[in-house]
Amino acid sequence: MRCALAAAFPLIAALAAAAAPRQTISLDGRWEIQDTLAPDTPPARFLHTVPVPGLANLAKPAFPNVDDFYSRELIFNRVRAGKMPESAKTNYWLGKINQDRNYFWYRKIFQAPAGRAVARLKIAKAQFGTAVWLNGRPLGEYPGCFSASYWDLTPAIKWGEKNELVVRIGAHPAVLPDNFPTGSDFEKIKWTPGIYDSVTVAFMDNPIIESVQVAPRIQSGEILVQTVVRNLGAAGRFTLLHQVKTWKGGDFAGAGSPQELELAAGETKTNTQTIKIFQPVLWSPENPFLYVLETTTGGDSLSTRFGMREFRFDATTKRAHLNGKIYYLRGSNITLHRFFEDPLCQDRPWNEAWVRRLLGVLPKQMHWNYFRFCIGPVPDRWLDICDETGLLIQNEFFVWTGGPGWYPGYSRKYDIPEMIRQYKDWMRDNWNHPSVVVWDANNETRDDDFGRHIIPAVRPLDLSNRPWENSYNPPAAPDDPVEDHPYLMYGTALQSGRGFRMEDLEKMDGKPRPKSLPSDTNPPIINEYGWLWLNRDGSPTLLTEKLYPKLLGPNSTAEQRLALNAYLLAGKTEFWRAHRNYAGIIHFVYLTCSYPGVYTSDHFQDVTRLKLNPWFADYVAEAFKPLGVYINFWQPTLTAGIPRTFTIMMINDDYSQANGRLELALETKSGKRLAATNCVYSLAPLGSQTYQLTLTPPAAATNCILKATAAPDKRAASPTLSRRWVDVVSP
Repeated sequence: MRCALAAAFPLIAALAAAAAPRQTISLDGRWEIQDTLAPDTPPARFLHTVPVPGLANLAKPAFPNVDDFYSRELIFNRVRAGKMPESAKTNYWLGKINQDRNYFWYRKIFQAPAGRAVARLKIAKAQFGTAVWLNGRPLGEYPGCFSASYWDLTPAIKWGEKNELVVRIGAHPAVLPDNFPTGSDFEKIKWTPGIYDSVTVAFMDNPIIESVQVAPRIQSGEILVQTVVRNLGAAGRFTLLHQVKTWKGGDFAGAGSPQELELAAGETKTNTQTIKIFQPVLWSPENPFLYVLETTTGGDSLSTRFGMREFRFDATTKRAHLNGKIYYLRGSNITLHRFFEDPLCQDRPWNEAWVRRLLGVLPKQMHWNYFRFCIGPVPDRWLDICDETGLLIQNEFFVWTGGPGWYPGYSRKYDIPEMIRQYKDWMRDNWNHPSVVVWDANNETRDDDFGRHIIPAVRPLDLSNRPWENSYNPPAAPDDPVEDHPYLMYGTALQSGRGFRMEDLEKMDGKPRPKSLPSDTNPPIINEYGWLWLNRDGSPTLLTEKLYPKLLGPNSTAEQRLALNAYLLAGKTEFWRAHRNYAGIIHFVYLTCSYPGVYTSDHFQDVTRLKLNPWFADYVAEAFKPLGVYINFWQPTLTAGIPRTFTIMMINDDYSQANGRLELALETKSGKRLAATNCVYSLAPLGSQTYQLTLTPPAAATNCILKATAAPDKRAASPTLSRRWVDVVSP
């Protein structure tokens, strides 16, 4: 079949074979690095080396205080909490502490091939701000910290010879203008500079391919392809070609008709074409099938990977829809730029095996299909891996500035034209990834500039028309999702008085709290909840240091706290999922930093080997299974000899019927069964049911577990557990 299809396009195949391919070399590896105060003159000597991609704190020999910078947001947070004096707010934007540098300079020597018409450098991501010199010639500056910068090396390159490339980045955010986005985070303590994504140089002939965007149209089995072509040479006529192959196997899957382009010298044109895909296979987390679009102009070529996937939210159903079907979202968050400051981070974000386990193996074990990459972008390779393993991503731009009234006297307004320019670049870098399904404009920010100016300016650029999430601001479109962060234990942790208790859940309906959402008609998602953070060693974080003494008393052990953390988080997960009032339940947080003085933390027992804490891996994985079970009971005791009827809620996230047996049992923690009852359950596809089961505890006993077990009829399916810790007391 592949040969027959290819034979149907002999002209395309012949022209593609004759085209001059793009030649790309990677500059990843060890670079020289040096620091300076002044921005104008590169260092005379480079006395350190550093990995690219990576961070400047990986340099050898090490630089002192390389990431010692307090942002304005952190200073205000610390002053408000009494951790820093009021005087710290004076000239707070300077924020540079114990760091006698403003810039880092990177140097690399590379060999250029024999002459081509164009040489183009790509720095996929670097912070804070980038400037480039080639062979001593300055080529300009780029202020973006979260998107790729491109540089025309042609005027300064030495063809067939060695070339000296020098890249300057800011050593901290304060080197860039006050109203440019450099990342804003009230809980981030260190700000580490670096070229933290790959660097490549591409060599090609004219006309060059500036960009390609692929937008699937699954109902018609087509893709819409938008190609930006630029001619840096003499005027002429050129042929633009597109072919589609499967990523695995390279099977021919479609081709566009040749497009004749007439380009003047220096002219840029945008070409849009629709291409039919032969027997398209849809991309999903359950089947992450990928294609590759091969584009040629005769002088340049580019491969673009994509998936046949459509994703949207719907205000009528209040649900997410993947490939035309309701799809329940289950997952977590990654705050990679906080993990950058973790002492154990080192080079792990660029270790292929480590990242594949992080994004592929463990999410499958936890039954997660959706992540938010929160307040900070990830290297391109991370999204490649999400495409390959099947993980839906809510991609968030690095803005968290709170809003009026959050921090008295604090106000930050961005340069709107610059924000729009940077959002455009950020979208361009990410819109071909099938894993990227939601653009997230900001985190916990109240600022109408996003909905009034930024989102409307950039939204039409995405031919896939992904939904936009606008945090606490009004949504920018009727079907866009709105986020809720129901931190029920916020008051328990930070305020005096009774606060929230888990038994309160028994009387709650799981609906959004009054005025918690910026819109009552848009589809809601929970992408943060819990307020139970512990450091990896079981010690409380700054936000929970008053919570655990209230929950466990003043003398609890680390193991007791870790066990309770997992138990309560699993219970909240079960609760929010069981009531079906949200399109997605996304826990906070899967990966972040952990060391004394942090605000939040993750659940790894050993982050170097990506080993989750056993309590978390057990309890929370059960709570996220597609077949969900929730015992609506949170009392600390049962009375011996007194029958008790329990409400058990079940949900089915799958498209197939779920049948089996539901058992409710009371056991000691050693496994001795004290009482049990059961019933048959049956859930429609994507359905839910509530069951009432009555149990009579036979005798007083401590440290018991009330366990609801849903055992599917399917032999290969594992049961789902919901557990409550109780004591049985005498009447």
